[in-house]
Amino acid sequence: MRHAEIEKFCLALPGAALSIQWGEERVYKVGGKMFAMTGPKNERPHHLFFKAGETSFHILTQLPHIIPAPYLARANWVYLERLDALNAKELKAYLERAHALVAAALPKKRRVALGIAEMVLR
Repeated sequence: MRHAEIEKFCLALPGAALSIQWGEERVYKVGGKMFAMTGPKNERPHHLFFKAGETSFHILTQLPHIIPAPYLARANWVYLERLDALNAKELKAYLERAHALVAAALPKKRRVALGIAEMVLR
């Protein structure tokens, strides 16, 4: 997937928002909490961070070009050194899961306000 496709996909998830932080890092959030992050559009190679479940974290970090995310690994975040480290279908599934993991941890009142109270973590 390309940088723009990832952005479009992340922002289409329920309650998702984009925040530009730490210079030009593009941070995708749900309920004010990060679930994914990409570097600036003009930076090459593109990279991507996202939250993973514990099992997924261990599986993903065994693959080429995917490492534990600096400073965030203790929370099961991974770092894709290149966007083609996963194919589009896999990447979308992991991004959906990252969004769901973070959304599930939000207080119920916040999930209701975002219209995601009924989201079920698969």
